[in-house]
Amino acid sequence: MSRLQSLHICVLAAGALVATTALTTSASAQTPTMLGAQVHDPGVRGGPAGAGGPLPELNAGEKAFFAASRDVFQEIDSVSGTISGENGAGLGPRFNMNSCGGCHAQPDVGGTSPAVNPQVAVATLHGAKNKLPAFITLNGPVREARFVKNPDGTPDGGVHDLFVITGRSDAPGCKIAQPDFASAIAGNNVIFRIPTPVFGAGLVEATPDDALMDALAQPGFMKSQVGVSGRFNHSGNDGTITRFGWKAQNKSMLIFAGEAYNVEQGVTNENFPNERETDRKCQFNGLPEDRTQIDPNTGAVTAVSDIVSFAAFARLSNGPKPAPINATFARGSQVFQNIGCALCHTIDQTTGNSAFTGQSNKTFHPYSDFALHDMGQGLADGISQGAATGSEFRSAPLWGVGQRIFFLHDGRTKDLVGAIRDHASAGSEANAVINNFNMLGASDQQALLNFLRSL
Repeated sequence: MSRLQSLHICVLAAGALVATTALTTSASAQTPTMLGAQVHDPGVRGGPAGAGGPLPELNAGEKAFFAASRDVFQEIDSVSGTISGENGAGLGPRFNMNSCGGCHAQPDVGGTSPAVNPQVAVATLHGAKNKLPAFITLNGPVREARFVKNPDGTPDGGVHDLFVITGRSDAPGCKIAQPDFASAIAGNNVIFRIPTPVFGAGLVEATPDDALMDALAQPGFMKSQVGVSGRFNHSGNDGTITRFGWKAQNKSMLIFAGEAYNVEQGVTNENFPNERETDRKCQFNGLPEDRTQIDPNTGAVTAVSDIVSFAAFARLSNGPKPAPINATFARGSQVFQNIGCALCHTIDQTTGNSAFTGQSNKTFHPYSDFALHDMGQGLADGISQGAATGSEFRSAPLWGVGQRIFFLHDGRTKDLVGAIRDHASAGSEANAVINNFNMLGASDQQALLNFLRSL
């Protein structure tokens, strides 16, 4: 049975479930589990990470470039590269972390927030005087903070870095202060984001716009029955589909990398060459701090910039590998499709003509349409990015979800059941689908959860 055929098993009218009995042979004997008391999140899948390595078809040169880029991705930055073991330069003046690999760490390099938050240690590293904001805890997710509004009430939406280099041994004379997060929290003016995995990003980049549009258009009838629509975010310059970030605000991994290097670590680069902090007593390096290295005598390029390496690591990385399929996972996969999850979390996408070896016309399984969907008041963060409104988010790719610890854009929960139910609120496109989930019997709910943890 095809995915489209299986979706038609579950025909809905006015957002109400009509055919739950078709989900499994035993569904009619089950009792709907509205509160989830009989089901549980199986927890983070153990075993090998199944992610963090190169695409298998790459040639030897591409694999070598991947390995070198992976090392750069894990490089630790200090202010001017003068601290032993922290050879990267350009940290600060304001920052959230001192390494890409610190944030993108679970279940392997390139992933998302690890179980132990490294921001706790970096806050006071090398004499820094930072105080931990209340929303940063040792066992909580790595987070960035954005203010919703400026003091005059106009929209803000930008990242306000958690830490400053004030007091660090490699930042003499710098005396800038952290933002006032306590007042922002009290005024309900701060929202959070956690790191998105970059595994398989090259496959996502290589998917043509028309392929994404065709996938979003299918199956139109089923989407209309459950109130799912969706639309793409686009570049304001060339008009093509943007697809990276929580609101699909970034066009490419190079743009994503350049922005993150400047915003998260404070490192100026060839994409973002200007310091965000204007106090010159806290500026210790020539700009841009990250740049292509050129031999002064011959003009030959001796090293690519860090952001090129970051992008290459993501572009050449393989997508997460799921656990081997078994009967339980197969049943959960069918439930996933029957109740409508795949209407946004599109299972298959196909690349176009890729410049990388073996990546042309390749079907992969990201479980995302990479489109924006209105998630309602419950998940709304009030931040607009590109065409994305304050309540719209890109469908989070679910490949690799089995080994993630924190869920949703702000990492508010570790519980997969809670994350599913948080998709439902006033105005959410997912309301009918979550109603379908709630109407399932406990065994089908559990099968779905087991399947998701197999990804």
